[in-house]
Formats: sequence, structure tokens, C-alpha cells
Amino acid sequence: MNAPAMTAEDAAALVEAVADFSRNELAPAAAEIDRTGRSATMHLPQLAQMGIMGLNLPEACGGIGLPATALFEAVAAIAGACGSTASMVTAHWLATDSILIGGTAEQQQRYLPAAAAGQALGAFGLTEPGAGSNPADMTTRAVREGDGYRITGTKHFISNAGEADFIVVYAKTDMAAGARGISAFVVEPKAGGVRCSAPEPTMGLRGGHVFEVSLDCVVPAENRLGEEGKGFRTALKVLDAGRLEIAACAVGIAQAALAAALDWARERKVGGEPIAHFQGLQWMLADMATDIAAARQLGLAAARKREAGERFSMEASMAKLHASEMVGRVTDKALQIHGGYGFTTALPLERYMRDCRIFRIYEGSSEIQRNIIARHLLG
Repeated sequence: MNAPAMTAEDAAALVEAVADFSRNELAPAAAEIDRTGRSATMHLPQLAQMGIMGLNLPEACGGIGLPATALFEAVAAIAGACGSTASMVTAHWLATDSILIGGTAEQQQRYLPAAAAGQALGAFGLTEPGAGSNPADMTTRAVREGDGYRITGTKHFISNAGEADFIVVYAKTDMAAGARGISAFVVEPKAGGVRCSAPEPTMGLRGGHVFEVSLDCVVPAENRLGEEGKGFRTALKVLDAGRLEIAACAVGIAQAALAAALDWARERKVGGEPIAHFQGLQWMLADMATDIAAARQLGLAAARKREAGERFSMEASMAKLHASEMVGRVTDKALQIHGGYGFTTALPLERYMRDCRIFRIYEGSSEIQRNIIARHLLG
């Protein structure tokens, strides 16, 4: 991917517009979405109007072409306001990135402009009940049938799937070839043969719905992305970007938790004195801010390599590993600073803690990220 043509000034202005929108429109609804489990797709019309559903895509595909460093900051702003909305949006991007990376020009024009405009919602179908950390263990298969492929199998924890207009499904076209037998397909649920469960009841990100998807459908051959057996390569590239976006989500939630802790420390008094005057608490705040700054810089370093068209797999894993662990520490400290009030649902601290816990698990657990980093280091 070549460096985007958007100027730094235009990118900064767009990020600020996304941040304003997130503060004014997303944040006020976040607690209600969490309480009721209402889908974050309720925001789709506004997100589409802002161009957010296509921030990751180039202008040629109907997107905005936001540089990767600015994209990182935009995701952080959305997540800091509403983690569920950030989850829904970035899951959509996993699907559109799959088509951008693995698809032909015709496939890109068939799906991406509508996706960028918020007229079609995407889902990314990789994980299975028995194949999470090692997608090569997947059992979903795609077998030639007539002019297309019959896809059969089950995917699990698939964000957006129950509401998606298209799902990028990864399936084995050669069951004996392991990862080299995986191919990617665009599946349109309206064509039939796709059944989704009710949304899974989750600890956090309750408005970023995830589903189990049962597949027994036939898709035309022109819906295959790239050559047979090349799907796993596409998935790995998509996951690099996805891991960077999770790092951004972690930074955004951590920054929101720190902001809440700072306000509380200035306002809450003990013995007539603001608790911000106590050195022990000041050190907690200093550690939180330092932890967040380190995570942001790791994320931006990976984003700069992505922006330059360089490989950034190790850097994305480092950014996700550090940020996903960091946000747990920061939200815990922020809740501690609030004392008993932090433990109530009247304040967002407990929601931040619940929302961020999944970051250490999905799109490659912290343990998997360490394996990836070590593999790069050892060559």
C-alpha cells in the first residue's frame, strides 16, 4: 500500500472531527448500550455520514484514505467513547481489508464502495469453536460444486455476523494442506445457507455483538478472493492491521480511564484536601500516563511502517501485546482511585474494565503475540 495522498493537516482535522463526534454522539449512549445490549449498529447512519465506515479504505474504493497513524488515533477516539462501537467498526474493517488485500479490482468495486458508505456491513469469519489461536486447525471446508463452491462448517465469535450483508469466510479447499489449504470467500447471507445464533452473552463490549455462524451454502466461484490456498496469507495481513486497531482501542479506553481518574482526584476530598495532593495517588497517575504513552508510541511506530508500505507484523504484535496488557493495569488503577464509587455502575470505570478484558484474547492472545514476536526475533 502506498502512502496516502491526504495531507497531515487534513488528516489531523479529520481525526479531531471523529473525536468530537465520538464525545458528543457515541459517549452519551455508551452506558445504555452496555446496560441493554443494544447493537452498536444503531450508530451506523451517523458513522456512515462521518465516513467512518470507510476510513481504512483508499478513495479509489470509496473510502477516505486516512493515513495509518491518523487511523490509529481515530480508532482510539471512538473506543474511548464507546468500546462496543469501536468493536463493530473495526470488525467491519477486517472484512473490507480482506477484500482490499485479497480481492480483484472487480471484487473491490462490487463490495467496498457500499461498505465504505455504510450501506453494507461486513463480518470476518475466521475463528471456529475448535480453531482460535491456530486457524490451520479449521474444519470449515469449501468443495467445488458446479460453477461455485459449497461451504460447510461453523464459525464462532464472529462480530457483526448476525447483521452483516457480507461475511468474508475462510475455509479449506484442501483439507490435507493445513494453512496452505485455506481459501477466502465472500458469502452473502441473504443468498441462503447461513444461520446465525442469537448474540453471545459477553462480559463486555455488549453492543459489539458476536455470533456463532453455521454454513451450508453455495457461493459462485467469482466470490473467491484470490487463488485457492492463498487465503491464509490474506488473513495474516488483515490480522496485522486488526492487531494495530486493537492496540488503538486499548489506548483509547485507557485514556478515558485516566481522564476520569484525573477529574476524580481533583474533585474528591479526604480531610478537606483533594486526593490529588497525596503523593501515593500522584505516582499511580504518573504510572498510568507513562504506560499509555508507551503503548501509543508502539502503536504509532507500527502505523508508520504500515503507512510506508513496509512489513509491520512484529511491530503490530508488540503494539497489541503491550497495549492490551496496559489497559488492564490502567483501568484497574483508575477504578481503585475512585474507591467504592468505581465499583458501581453509576460510573464507567467497571465498564472500561469489562470492555478491555477481551483485548488480551482475540485476534491472537497475548501468548500468541509473544510467539510471533519471538519468531521474528529469532528469524
